[in-house]
Parts: sequence; C-alpha cells; structure tokens
Amino acid sequence: MARIVILLLAIFLFFAVPVNSQDLVDLSALTTTQNVKYQDCIKVFNVDNVSLLHLTIASINANRFRIDEIQSRSGYVLFTAAGKQFLASISNVNTNQGMLKITPVDDNYYFQPGIVTNIFKYIELNLKTKLETIN
Repeated sequence: MARIVILLLAIFLFFAVPVNSQDLVDLSALTTTQNVKYQDCIKVFNVDNVSLLHLTIASINANRFRIDEIQSRSGYVLFTAAGKQFLASISNVNTNQGMLKITPVDDNYYFQPGIVTNIFKYIELNLKTKLETIN
C-alpha cells in the first residue's frame, strides 16, 4: 500500500505543471468581504443576449444562490447571495455580444468578490455549450 502511495505521489510530481504565482487567485480573497470595483462587476461575452440570460440563470443556480425574480423581456435576474441581493442585468452590445452587469441592489460594493467571479467563470466555461430542450 505504501508503494502505491509513493508511486502515485511520484507520478503526480512528475506531471505537475509549474504554475506562476501571479496566475493563482488567493481563495481567501474570493470569500473575504471587501470593496469590489464597479469595473469588476461588468463583463462582455461573445454570445447573444438571450443565450447570456440563460447562461446567467444557470450560473446563479449552479452556485446555489437564490433566484428571487427573473424578467426575461428586460433581461435581468434578481438573486440573493450571502445574505445580500444582487441584480444581474443583460444588455446587447451588438448582435454577437452581450454584456452582463452584476451589481448589489443597495449600491454597497462591500461584498465577497467570489460571487461575481464565480458567475463569470461558469459562463466562460459553458459558453460553447448548446442549449437543448428537455421534454
């Protein structure tokens, strides 16, 4: 058993890719409440606004935040995360790009930046995923 553990450890160390310390995000910075810049709450994605709305709803749901209200016509989602309400509003930049802006409802930008970062990362990871209808 000890040989197997040592072998697995050696394989892991052999294939481990060196990572630049600047590329790593401190996880405590994502969960610690801090002032978040307004510019960090806005991101443009290379997808139309309807698909971006669906991806935003899926991302909020995947992060286990509570969805309070969805307005598909005007393109916004009101949700609660970490005891604070946020507004995710989607708008058109052009026919191939949509902009997502996630702002706190009370205009107090003192919250965990991981809320916004995790939603943006989920959308980026699932950007190429096609929507399918479930019967």
